Order: sequence, then structure tokens, then C-alpha cells
Amino acid sequence: MTLCVTMFMSMLDNVIVNNALPRIGQDLGTGISGLQWVVEGYSLVYAGLLLTGGALGDRYGRTRVFRLGLALFTLGSACAALAGTIGVLIAARMLQGVGAALLTPGSLAILGHVFTDQRERARAIGLWSGVSALGLSVGPVVGGPMVEAFGWASVFWINVPIGVGGLLLAGRVLPAIAPRERRVDLAGLALSAAGLGALVYALIEGPARGWTDTRVLVCAVAAAVLLVAFVLLELRVAEPMLELRLFRDRVLGGAMLSGFVVSFGMFGALFFLPLLMQDVLGWSPSAAGYAGLPMTAMIVLAAPLSQRLTTRYGPRLPVALGLTLCAFGLGGLALYGGQARYPEYLWTLFAMGLGMGLTFTPVSIAVLQRVEPPQAGMASATINTLRELGGVVGVAVLGAVLTYRLNGALTENLGRLGIPPGAVGPAADALAGAGGGSGVQGSGAAAELPGPVRAAVEGAFVEGVHLAVLCGAGVLAVTALLVTVLLRPAVRPAVPDQGGEPALAPLTDARRG
Repeated sequence: MTLCVTMFMSMLDNVIVNNALPRIGQDLGTGISGLQWVVEGYSLVYAGLLLTGGALGDRYGRTRVFRLGLALFTLGSACAALAGTIGVLIAARMLQGVGAALLTPGSLAILGHVFTDQRERARAIGLWSGVSALGLSVGPVVGGPMVEAFGWASVFWINVPIGVGGLLLAGRVLPAIAPRERRVDLAGLALSAAGLGALVYALIEGPARGWTDTRVLVCAVAAAVLLVAFVLLELRVAEPMLELRLFRDRVLGGAMLSGFVVSFGMFGALFFLPLLMQDVLGWSPSAAGYAGLPMTAMIVLAAPLSQRLTTRYGPRLPVALGLTLCAFGLGGLALYGGQARYPEYLWTLFAMGLGMGLTFTPVSIAVLQRVEPPQAGMASATINTLRELGGVVGVAVLGAVLTYRLNGALTENLGRLGIPPGAVGPAADALAGAGGGSGVQGSGAAAELPGPVRAAVEGAFVEGVHLAVLCGAGVLAVTALLVTVLLRPAVRPAVPDQGGEPALAPLTDARRG
């Protein structure tokens, strides 16, 4: 229960802030690029340090590092709630990311240590994965009413009592797991963190500054060089931060690819949908939050179903079906424009919720069943890194697609009104709330735009959303086909009367020889 509650909190924080973004933009005076960094500041640090969190847990004790991570996450939440500028808020989000990166690998690894029976472990992982997925879907539902009633800082204050309670419980109920000697791959940490940071910066700033801007080009080239160097380093060191041998296993590769792509599509969608609902459709934060209830309900229903399907048939069926449903629902959003009514696109939320619920659990089960217990921490960190990295890249890439199409369409729309191209940037930022300070829905910079200009901005934003969701749906659909091949034959959990596929042999230091 302690592990599930803390994982729920860290997953919740991934998305609960999304419904607060329009209000943050108004209060702190930032545009779409700044709001992307509020989301990416957390996710980027989380993804960049997850592998290190797994290594530190192995070296210094998983329970000890788990508690440290929970303490840092709680402290970062309090700092975010008190932030008065966008820079302080982004820094506090990064501190939250450090804490989440330390607690997440230990959470799944401790489950594997406590539950040694295959069936019990599958049920425990199913519950853990279901709670994690539930945190992703509940975030928008609870975030909207909280923002409307108590302001945007409330989405961060909610973590503080949960974190304090989790720390007290962890000290009483979690088992002490003996550390094991291993080196911390500091060079790998530096290369991966710098490479991911440069990549995300280029993707976020590229649409606004221009893809030929010197700073954007330098960051893009640096990202490519640093990430290639990271891969080459991990192939050579005796105790790598990322064990690339995991990717040579077809089942592990398919499972980890699935986790990456689901987060890519869903995190990207969850970033810009609140902006669409609140700033284009004119919904209140509460209404935009309640709109996510169907997705939440489907995740709750699908999580136990996916665990049973995985136990009986292996991960192939639920993962492929889940990816297909996510693609179907995400792509379906492109059928509806700025005048859409909620009942018309309700089916897309059902499809995405069911798809997410079917995918999370079998991915975790497949990964832990394919590695020996000594590699559980690394495998756990790897799958969670790829999930979080998928979210980072999804928000950055789909946000870049949205911004690119938004700027292009807005230039055309404003040109027809006789407005010069220099007004495109301020008009686009006005939609996100920059320049508004009242914090009241329907007010702020966007509401002050002349009617024809606001209509042009909203139309361009809808075009950008449509292109982004179609790109995300395409990636999900292609991955569903790949996973169908990669996960054949399906891996069946080992039971007393049946043999399962063998786990990978323990990873050794053979490269030294």
C-alpha cells in the first residue's frame, strides 16, 4: 500500500499540473513555451536520473534511496506551491523530478523482493501498475476543481501531506534490502542528462525561434553527439547505467518500446487538451477536469483485466490491443473542431482510457519476468525511464508539431485580416494566458483580443492540435504492429504445472575480458 500510494503521487504529479497551466500562464505571465517547460522541467529530470536512481538503490539500499526520493519530492512540491515566478516554479519542478527518479525504481524493485511467488508478484505488479496508470488519469479530474477553488498552487500542496504520511509509513513497514557493491556511472549520467536536455530544448524552442536559429541548431547537434556518446559508453563500461543487452531480447524490447510510445502519445495529448478545452472551448478548469472521468473509469476497469489477460495469454494480446485503442482514440480527436460538443468526442476518451489501462500492467510484468532478481532494479529503472522519456519526447515533439502548425495557420489567418506577421507570436501566447493577470476564466490577454483575431488564433490552435494528435496516433498504430511481431510467441508466466520462457541469464561483467 505504501509503495502504491507514493507511486500514485508521483504519477499524479505528471499530469495534475496540466489543468493548472492556463491559470499559471495568466498569473506568472508566460506563453506556450514557458508552460511546456513547467511540464518538461519535471519530466526531463525524472527521465534523466531514473537510471541513476536505480543504480543508487542497488549500491546504498533500495529502501533508503526510496525514502530520500520521497523526501525530496515532498520538498519540491512545497517549493513549487510557493513559487512566485516561472523560473522558480520550473526549478521546483526539477527538484520534484529528482525525488521521483530516486523513489520510482525502488518502488517496483521492492515489490519484486517482497513477492517471490510468480502469481502473487503478477497480482502485486498489476495493482502497482494500475495505481500508477490511475494517477495519470485522475490528475486532470482532481486538478481542475482544485485550481478553480484554491488556485494553481493547490495542485502542488496536495503532495505535501501525502509525502509526509508516506515517509512515516515507509519507516515502519518497508523491508530493509541489503545494498550490493556497484559503481555509479557518473559519465553516463552526465552524457544522458546533457543530451536529453539539449534535445528537449531544441524541440521546445525550435518552433518559436525557428529551426535555423543558431541556438536551436547547436542544441540539436549537441544532443545527437552526446546521446551517441552515451550509447557507445554504455556498451563499453563494466557496470553501465543502461544495460543495452536488455534491448537485444525481443520480448523486453517490445515491452519497453510499448511503454515509451504509450507515454509519448498520451502525455502529449494530456498537455494540450486542457488548453484546448479551457481557452478554445471556454470550459472552466473544473469542467475540463471532470471531462476526464470516462478515461479514469476505463483505466480502473482495464487494469485488473489486463493483469488477468497477461497471466493467461502473455503480454502480446493486451499490449497490442491497448496500443491500437490509444491510436484509435487519439486520432479520433482530429474529427472535432472548436465547436465540438462533449458527447460527440466522448468515445475517444473511453478508447484512450481502455488502451492505457490494458498496456501499463503487462509491460511491467513482461520486463520483470525476463530478468533475474539481481537485475530487477536496473530493469525497473529502465522501463520507467523509457515511459517517462516517452512523455518528455511526446510533449516536446507533439508540442513542436502543434506550435509549427499553429504559427503557420495563424500567419495565414492574420494575413487575411491585414495584420503583420510580427503579431503572430504575441497572439499565440495570448491564447495560453501570457499577459493576463486576473486568473478568471475567459479573461486575460486572450479575452482582450478583437473578435476576428481571437477567432483566427483559436482556429489555428485547433489545426495544430489536429495535426499533433494525428502524428501521435500514427506512431501508436505503427508500434502496435511492431509489438505484435516482437512479442510472438507470447511469454507466459511460470506456474507450478507449466514452464514459462526462461528469464535472461544474470548480466555479468564478461565485457571485462
